[in-house]
Amino acid sequence: MAEIATKKKAGLIGRLAAFLVLAAAFAILVSLGTWQMQRLHWKEGLLTAIAERKSAPPVALADIEKILADGGDIDYRTVSLAGRFDHSKERHFFATFNGRTGYYIFTPLRLDDDRFLFVNRGFVPFEQKDSSTRLAGELPTSVAINGLARPKLGEKPSSIVPDNDLAKNIFYWKDLDTMASSVGLPADKVVPFFVDADATPNPGGLPIGGVTQFDLPNNHLQYALTWYGLAAALVVVSGIYAFRRGR
Repeated sequence: MAEIATKKKAGLIGRLAAFLVLAAAFAILVSLGTWQMQRLHWKEGLLTAIAERKSAPPVALADIEKILADGGDIDYRTVSLAGRFDHSKERHFFATFNGRTGYYIFTPLRLDDDRFLFVNRGFVPFEQKDSSTRLAGELPTSVAINGLARPKLGEKPSSIVPDNDLAKNIFYWKDLDTMASSVGLPADKVVPFFVDADATPNPGGLPIGGVTQFDLPNNHLQYALTWYGLAAALVVVSGIYAFRRGR
């Protein structure tokens, strides 16, 4: 009798342990699905905000700076600014555009208050990295620019991204502080964000402006359904197993 009681107790403990493991797995799967739904709502809100911002009339640079100073989000906000490019200090960001390999040209724009703002003027093909091959686009006079404000990055976005090659003037991630220091611009004289120029053509056709990417992936609903589906499958499989054992 004692042996039978011991076996029953062991079986009960085993079933309880299995139930706890299954309950924990179910809770994890449901929580992952719920998290993806929250991410979905966040992403949809972000995409709506981007659509509204990029189609809004451009505002003055001072307005963007105030938003940033107040802790607001400046990403993709339209802005209008004027100044004179210092083409001798342009920085080259490795990029692809419309299936071609090349560079985005980041050039400091000297503002009326003697500060500098790095403008992503647009794309040039790989073979025209050297500015001497596109002199027509090296505007010597004061220019007016409309574009989109883009925040600077605090760190390299991923460990798989190569380090920036300052010797060759090739940037693999948009390190604003290093772009500025590598051409001798003091940090207190550099506006702490970028501007992507719009698609207004440059003389000679280069750089090609309007290169801002808006295609943000939004697969959160698919991921949520996957996690919820796995949770449902776990319940069904566990139920079938329990039913068969109970027969």
